[in-house]
Amino acid sequence: MSELLVRSLEASTVFLLAALGELVNQRSGILNVGLEGLMLFGGTAAFLMAQSTGSYAAGLAGGIAVGSLLGWVHGLFSVRLRGDQVVSGMGLWILSFGLTTYLGSPRTGPLGLPRFPALLGLSPFVYFGILLVVAVWFVLSRTSLGLAIRSVGESPAAAAASGVNVAGIRYLCVVFGGALAGLAGAAYTLSYNPVWNYNFLMGWGFVSLALVFFSMWNPWVLLGGSVLFGAMWQLSLSPEYVLPGVLSRYVWRTVPFAVTIAILTVISTPWFRTRWGLAKPQALGVPYGD
Repeated sequence: MSELLVRSLEASTVFLLAALGELVNQRSGILNVGLEGLMLFGGTAAFLMAQSTGSYAAGLAGGIAVGSLLGWVHGLFSVRLRGDQVVSGMGLWILSFGLTTYLGSPRTGPLGLPRFPALLGLSPFVYFGILLVVAVWFVLSRTSLGLAIRSVGESPAAAAASGVNVAGIRYLCVVFGGALAGLAGAAYTLSYNPVWNYNFLMGWGFVSLALVFFSMWNPWVLLGGSVLFGAMWQLSLSPEYVLPGVLSRYVWRTVPFAVTIAILTVISTPWFRTRWGLAKPQALGVPYGD
């Protein structure tokens, strides 16, 4: 299997894990624009734990635990206190930007452990990501829990009248989304690029957030979008594989972000909404009070 393909799939998986958790968040009506912050925290915690203990398992547990905790914090502000979800998410991102730099700076550099074990030439995260897409699709579309999540995201008042615990469902979703964001950060720092540096993600969280809108809140479309953006990102780092000597690599690195803006512009048009039925949850970002 070519190195470009392997690296593209591993990059795609980081996008997929973070975006899949955010998709579940948003299907319950909670928006977290601080997704990159949760990934930074999770990736830093995983790196520090793995380096300190020499155990990848400890690193993964640390990344997931920190992501889950921050997801709960976002839920506290968004669900319990009914605050502005955009402000809460941006606050988490700003906090992560400074705090991870402070905590991680003494450990700047490579992880110093053997390469993360591969399975049939690929990171195990790749296989786990695909299984997770199947699981999320099944839960959302074939179970009573999925129906409750979707109803809370569409009309929390109607869901509450039907006996659904709106706050409980939303807390469950934000903690799940936080756990996957932490896992995505861990996948980055332990497998994809096991070298810690200041602001190591460089926008991956924001691309993952955009992928949720690009997917129209459909896990299968999200999988395809993640593969597309993972390939574009890897090509932007190594354009010599396709167009050697054409433009600077710094120009190529703007391509994923330019494509993200273009896609979001297209799917926001009335024509696209009418033709393709953009399935944005009606209560997304709207606080709900009993």
